[in-house]
Amino acid sequence: MTFVWRPARRLYPQLSTSSFVQSRTIIKENKLNRAGLERVIPAFRSVCGEDGVSLSEAVREQHGRDESVHRCCPPDVVVWPRSVEEVSALAKICHHHCLPIIPFGTGTGLEGGVGAVEGGVCFSLRNMDRVLDVHQEDFDVTVEPGVTRKALNSYLRDTGLWFPVDPGADASLCGMAATSASGTNAVRYGTMRENVLNLEVVLADGTIIHTAGRGRRTRKTSAGYNLTNLFVGSEGTLGLITKTTLRLYGVPEAMVSAVCTFPSVQAAVDSTVQVLQAGVPIARIEFLDDVMIDACNRFNSLSYPVAPTLFLEFHGSEKSLEEQVTVTEEITRDNSGSDFNWARDAETRGRLWKARHDAWYAALALRPGCKAYSTDVCVPLSHLPQIIVETKEDLVLNRLTGPIAGHVGDGNFHCIMVMDPNDQDEVTRVQEFTERLARYCFFCITFPFNTAL
Repeated sequence: MTFVWRPARRLYPQLSTSSFVQSRTIIKENKLNRAGLERVIPAFRSVCGEDGVSLSEAVREQHGRDESVHRCCPPDVVVWPRSVEEVSALAKICHHHCLPIIPFGTGTGLEGGVGAVEGGVCFSLRNMDRVLDVHQEDFDVTVEPGVTRKALNSYLRDTGLWFPVDPGADASLCGMAATSASGTNAVRYGTMRENVLNLEVVLADGTIIHTAGRGRRTRKTSAGYNLTNLFVGSEGTLGLITKTTLRLYGVPEAMVSAVCTFPSVQAAVDSTVQVLQAGVPIARIEFLDDVMIDACNRFNSLSYPVAPTLFLEFHGSEKSLEEQVTVTEEITRDNSGSDFNWARDAETRGRLWKARHDAWYAALALRPGCKAYSTDVCVPLSHLPQIIVETKEDLVLNRLTGPIAGHVGDGNFHCIMVMDPNDQDEVTRVQEFTERLARYCFFCITFPFNTAL
């Protein structure tokens, strides 16, 4: 990459030295409060019972890490509330004693967001696992935070409805709302932000609010502040999500998946952009570079050609599928793509998408004993081919293992950086690479019409 961006010396002049001193004071105050934590344990037990509170080291460590490379930061205590009233009561106790609160769903994240960096109280929400209301005629459902996306779709199996947002892991739905999860179906069905209608949230002081109003399930939110979208993506920093009302969709009449390989990264990503520009309502379009497809082949015992690859899926009626496939095949052929390798039945499609969802573990298996760090960037579609090509060149130039996979239908892709944490030279090269990638994407977003990159 030739673009170099250097921030101004005082990018945020309002952050004075006194601001950082104040931050250190707050951290010190939290640490001092941890010393008196055991004095509030009886209060926690009075709310959720003896079995609902744990000081066990093993339990605390289990709740201090996720699937990421980041070190374990265990909380001081883990509590398991069973209702929103218990969450509220526990939050009031923490608020009174100035104790940090860390919400915990399933621990499937890749960013270290569950780490209790200043100790505190982990609210594990797995015992709140009810599907509360399904309104088939209105295409919506309300669930508690312990319900995962697979559990919900299993529950909905006989209704003719499903929830399509699919980040790969079997994450909790309230956790997906908190992180504004995306996934392989986002190109057609949107992310969590487009599919959450209402949230029940417990604020830090124990106050219970409903972001769209109690019991509201309407699709339009023109009156008042859009509090729902404020909390979607807040990652537990504004409150604990204890219920979410979600938009549902009818199960498509027909589904078919396909795999198409290309001679170059440029050709594969160009095809993606052209398919979207042609208005094809494709459900999934995922890109895997040659390194990632090789890793997936090895990890899942597959035999796809080791080349830049698109995984595609089409939803609709039999007639609409025929039209979607015809247009897409024409575009991929014009970009030197291979004939489609079809996956028509549910079992074959399941194996195909399992390979994509296992990309994280497949990348790790390339170098046993190493750790992985995932980048996550999104750029305007017009810049997607160029940035992926140059990212690939950067990886090769700097001798880095970084298989690329992405939801390229919405301009999003990941480099899964597999590295030896004990090799300081490699760690430094990974850090420098991720900084270049982030700055380059910042440039693409800030100056989208500048092609002289």
